[in-house]
Amino acid sequence: MKFIGIDQIVHGVDDLDECVRFYEDWGLNKGKINRENAQFNTLDGSEVVLRHKEDPDLPVAIENGSTLRHVVWGLESEKDLIKLDDKISDLDSYHKFEGYPGCIDPSGLSLSFRPSKRLKVEARGVPMNTWDKPDQRIDEPSKVYPKAQPIKIGHIVLFVEELEKTEKFYTDVLGFTVSDRYPGSGSFLRCTTPGVHHSIFLLNIPEKKIGLNHVAYTVRDIHEVFGGGLNIDRCGWKTIIGPGRHPVSSAYFWYVENPAGGLAEYFTDEDYCTDKWEPRNFERSNENFAEWAIADGINGNTRRQHLVKN
Repeated sequence: MKFIGIDQIVHGVDDLDECVRFYEDWGLNKGKINRENAQFNTLDGSEVVLRHKEDPDLPVAIENGSTLRHVVWGLESEKDLIKLDDKISDLDSYHKFEGYPGCIDPSGLSLSFRPSKRLKVEARGVPMNTWDKPDQRIDEPSKVYPKAQPIKIGHIVLFVEELEKTEKFYTDVLGFTVSDRYPGSGSFLRCTTPGVHHSIFLLNIPEKKIGLNHVAYTVRDIHEVFGGGLNIDRCGWKTIIGPGRHPVSSAYFWYVENPAGGLAEYFTDEDYCTDKWEPRNFERSNENFAEWAIADGINGNTRRQHLVKN
């Protein structure tokens, strides 16, 4: 079975108008919007669907309040979908979501699967003049982004209570691969090989119940991480941490509070893994989460760090 990645996420939200405003500022393209629901798209067509949390058609929530209610994983072809349908059809949680086969993962999150509707998109990052290749950008200043335009939904991060069981579901049932681990605390999983470092990250923290940690959106380059983060600050949304860089996955990041649930992340420059990639074990620590990071972010107007209030 060949996965492409996350095709769609569905949130159940308290305040639809506020969430619409957030995703407009976040840089997604608007689709259909009415009083009951709204749809946004990344550049490659990955879909973000917003519904009122009391919508009876939504799957059961994994936590209270606004949160992620459903994830649609995209497969390469109809043949891949048939293979997956055969594999999950005996599960007790097997169901159909909008006509496509689905199931519930061990954390209670509703999933379904379809041939991917994501599109190929021409989105180029800015060439970098490194020491060994100082002429990748000639007679051309590097770009400054006024805001971000996310290319795709890159990954989701979930708080789970049964890490080993949940990892086993994604690897044994869906065929995902472990890229790296925090032994006993977290598993970074990619849905396809070769492929990006992780499509889902499962995190077990004793003081955290099952729920959504964040949804991450891929942007072109580090300059767009900065441009998107500065713009989202100017729009009045709260940065939690960023910009910064992850030692695990190598990606640059910027995390913001999301009224639709959890956090939203801009990120870029993650590791790309083939069969030669050997999973590593890391201690779960602040240092392994961020090689460097700015708490509360950078003020979008002054371009200086926000003063952290005690």
